[in-house]
Amino acid sequence: MAKKYGYVRVSSVDQNEDRQLIALMKVGVAKENIYIDKISGKNFERPKYKCLVKKLRRGDILYIMSIDRLGRNYEQIQNQWRIITREKGVDIVVLDMPLLDTRQGKDLMGTFIADLVLQILSFVAQSEREKIKERQAQGIAAAKARGVKFGRPMKKMPDDFEELVKMWKEKRITLSEIVKACEVSEATFYRRVRELKWR
Repeated sequence: MAKKYGYVRVSSVDQNEDRQLIALMKVGVAKENIYIDKISGKNFERPKYKCLVKKLRRGDILYIMSIDRLGRNYEQIQNQWRIITREKGVDIVVLDMPLLDTRQGKDLMGTFIADLVLQILSFVAQSEREKIKERQAQGIAAAKARGVKFGRPMKKMPDDFEELVKMWKEKRITLSEIVKACEVSEATFYRRVRELKWR
């Protein structure tokens, strides 16, 4: 008997998937048959997606909210669509695009229209991903130009750091004692010692 499955994807763990879940449950997909990935759509190396594809059987129906939830890579979307619909014999229903419902129009014209729409939407999905990356890069560059620092703030060394280094070089204290006193890792300690030389 054919089963209904759903696939949900958000780009990061802090994004909310509720809207997609509600839409899938509205069309009768049981919650236990909904697979959720919280990961970028740049490729299909996603744990839950892989589990879902293994589970699908001929005659099943896969529901997704929109094509960009499936992925954001033009060629890979086309490839996965072919694997699911042609190789596995599973129908796909894209809820926000009625033309992308492989249960309808299985004749030549219907297939042609669906393929055409899929190509356009796959292109748009990848294009949007590239725009997001570009906007992020521009935002980072603008922030750096304003003097915003990225990464962890530099650990402040004790006021007597130079004296401690001198004692360490003279073997009056050990490496483990000095890193403990400075509350830093050995790598950080050595880096800060090198920085002292250039002052």
